[in-house]
Amino acid sequence: MAITRKSLADFLIEKNFVTKEQLDEALKVQKQTKNPDLGQVLLDLGFVGEREVVHGRAHEQGIPFVDLDKIPPEPSAINVVPERLVKMHSVLPVKKEGTVLWLAMANTNNLAAIDDVRLASGCQVRTVMAVAGAIEDCIRKHYASSSGGAEEATEADAGGAGGSKMNTDMRALMAQAQVGRDALDKGVDSGQSDEEMAEQAPIIRLANAVIQKAIDDRASDIHAEPQERAVRVRYRIDGVLMEAMTVPKSLQAPLISRLKIMAEMNIAERRIPQDGRIEVRNQGKDFDLRVSSIPTPFGEKIVMRILDKGNAMVGLQKLGMLAQVQARIEELVSQPNGMFLCTGPTGSGKTTTQYSVLNKLNTMEVNIITVEDPIEYQLGGIAQVQVNRKAGLTFATGLRAFLRQDPDIILVGEMRDLETAEIAIEASLTGHLVLSTLHTNDAPSATIRMIDMGVEPYLISATVIGILAQRLGRKIDQDSKEPYGVKAIDLRRFGFPVTDPDEEITLYRGIPKESNRMTGYKGRTGFHELLVMNEEIAELVVRRAPLADIKAAAKANGMKELREDGLEKVLAGQTDPNEVMRVVFTAGF
Repeated sequence: MAITRKSLADFLIEKNFVTKEQLDEALKVQKQTKNPDLGQVLLDLGFVGEREVVHGRAHEQGIPFVDLDKIPPEPSAINVVPERLVKMHSVLPVKKEGTVLWLAMANTNNLAAIDDVRLASGCQVRTVMAVAGAIEDCIRKHYASSSGGAEEATEADAGGAGGSKMNTDMRALMAQAQVGRDALDKGVDSGQSDEEMAEQAPIIRLANAVIQKAIDDRASDIHAEPQERAVRVRYRIDGVLMEAMTVPKSLQAPLISRLKIMAEMNIAERRIPQDGRIEVRNQGKDFDLRVSSIPTPFGEKIVMRILDKGNAMVGLQKLGMLAQVQARIEELVSQPNGMFLCTGPTGSGKTTTQYSVLNKLNTMEVNIITVEDPIEYQLGGIAQVQVNRKAGLTFATGLRAFLRQDPDIILVGEMRDLETAEIAIEASLTGHLVLSTLHTNDAPSATIRMIDMGVEPYLISATVIGILAQRLGRKIDQDSKEPYGVKAIDLRRFGFPVTDPDEEITLYRGIPKESNRMTGYKGRTGFHELLVMNEEIAELVVRRAPLADIKAAAKANGMKELREDGLEKVLAGQTDPNEVMRVVFTAGF
């Protein structure tokens, strides 16, 4: 269902939804208010209704529009998606053609919703755009609230992240476990507790299958989330959570207890958060699972971070860095002293980058010591110290001890406070190379963050040699992709230099297939922003200059912003603009 793309303004004029005079007035107001959303400006002025704006946005994005007031959803489509999903994401299945399901959305960039519906329905999902209010009205009309049992949801959702054999196997395991649960409820084995049931073979196999399936699907995390009527199990694959299965509520207690037993956690304690660890061997490879539990109103939620021991030493060349960025990093970390920082949110790959740097620097001639919380991977030839706050071993106390261990290179897992930062700075000033991480949105912000922590600006300028900000985004499936054209002006927000507004650029997008879980994506790559300290930037830091001035000086010194790095990978056919938007863009861009 190909749609000819047109700008919102062109579409509204062509359909006579607005006059030329109204459009000119709206553009004038848009310029005055600096509102990037022309549709919202037209709505605020009362020139058009929401339906017309949504219809125009659909054409702008090349997506079909459906008027739900005139074309109701088909019952065959309604029946394949659980009520909880449509309500959670405010989406509506409207038509089913074979294995293709058409999904009405107000925001077609909601990839999590698309993934959840695809996994629950087993269909290829194609999106259409509709008015948000009309979607909500149809949900209320066509989905009657019910106490639909978890068993029904299990039939629809179990093993949704994988093939039919795993679906069957999961259902069989849950059915076997349910037999034991039913026997317990009926008093057949009245002396058996949930903990004792957790040691029974069906529950053990179910817990093992949940973990094995996650590893097979290349998941980085497993979420077991108690809900009111069931337990939702989701996997984070390529940075995005996808629903894998729904476990009946009656199996919640023994399943959670089994996972806690495997992680050597206190199964009798359900009121406070706990941490544990599971070691797993799957297909000849060793994996560590870092397990965390927290109490919720419906029971304990379990999250398991999956660490592949075999991927500890990735290497800078495999992180998706542009050649010039990698070369400058290698030059920076070859210096005998100074501080090199990695910044970004949780899950952006900071630790992997630092381990890759250590892998390059780890030779017989140097003494490397790390202090981490937690130690994610054991690195051969490197002394790694685990933070233990109960015993008084913090980042700061560990660092103090390190300075008496004759180190050449020190890795501090994270600079969380002034004390740790000051000792790290002292180490770098006395002839050591220090690697560490900070939580900031971009590279220039790291200098402001350190000043906010209480570090003197002159110490920052004297020790920091480089700051790398990064994000992880999904790559389009290189074995299943297709070209498409966009106007150059549409890439301007990424920093693309536009000389001809009518110029068309060829980009690539992934084709949804079973091999990529119908997402069009497979694997991840990094987006990077490297600030290299020079005299001009150092002087700005000392003067406590505004962030904008520091950023401008860094760009003049060769720094590519995260969005510009993302653009390079879009133009190279590695990813697409939607993915760069998802992981890079924040308020203010």
